[in-house]
Amino acid sequence: MAETLKTIKERRSCRNFKPDMVPKELLDKVLEAGTWAPTGMGMQSPIIIAVTNKELRDKLSKMNAEIMGSKADPFYGAPVVLVVLADKNKPTHVYDGSLVMGNLMLAAADLGLGSCWIHRAKEEFESEEGKKILKNLGIEGDYEGIGHCVLGYAAAASAEPKERKASYIYYAE
Repeated sequence: MAETLKTIKERRSCRNFKPDMVPKELLDKVLEAGTWAPTGMGMQSPIIIAVTNKELRDKLSKMNAEIMGSKADPFYGAPVVLVVLADKNKPTHVYDGSLVMGNLMLAAADLGLGSCWIHRAKEEFESEEGKKILKNLGIEGDYEGIGHCVLGYAAAASAEPKERKASYIYYAE
């Protein structure tokens, strides 16, 4: 437990990545951690798209930036984008996908990689362009975008954590 808690406490969102690609061995470990996230009734509603193709990564970045009303790279230069989607027909799909995102980010930190949760996957994959991407990848079904876990090597040290607020926990004894 000590190592798990240490990883949880030390993980920070990374918003400045080196361009170096993550080795497949590390990427596979992060992805495996995502598949072991708990899901409602064990239905495993999420799927993960591991984007290492620069052309597709840049296309997703552009789509995401447009939704945000920006021209900047919302993925902060990260070379890998793990898109988490979940089957809309499962009642716990948003929670399931959120737990996958958490596992991905914790595994990344444990392996010395930087990560950050980037929103707007829902809007991206509700669009015709997003649906076309899924179709081109051979993905069928009614999926909702939950988030993007951008991944890579941090270009700068992480910020110090904020103190935990005093009113975080209430006991009902």
